[in-house]
Amino acid sequence: MRSNTENRQSYLAEEFCQKDKQVMQESKIAILKIQSWQFASKTPGIRQTYLEQAATTVSKSLLSFVPNSFVLSEEGYYLAPVEN
Repeated sequence: MRSNTENRQSYLAEEFCQKDKQVMQESKIAILKIQSWQFASKTPGIRQTYLEQAATTVSKSLLSFVPNSFVLSEEGYYLAPVEN
C-alpha cells in the first residue's frame, strides 16, 4: 500500500514541476509582451497603430461578455444545488 502512496506523491511532484515550468515560461512571455508594448507606445511612428491593435485584441479576448451561468457550468457548478 505504501508504494501506491509513494507513486502518487512522485506523480504529483512531477506534475507540479511541469506546471511550475509552464507558468515560468508564460510569465517570461508576458514580460516580453509588456516590454514590447511599452517600447511601441513610446515610438511615435508605431504608437497609434499598435495601440489600436492592442485595444482591439484586448476587447475581443479579455473584455468579451460571458454570462455567469456559462462560467459556472464550465467550472463544474450547476444551477440546482442538488446537482453540485
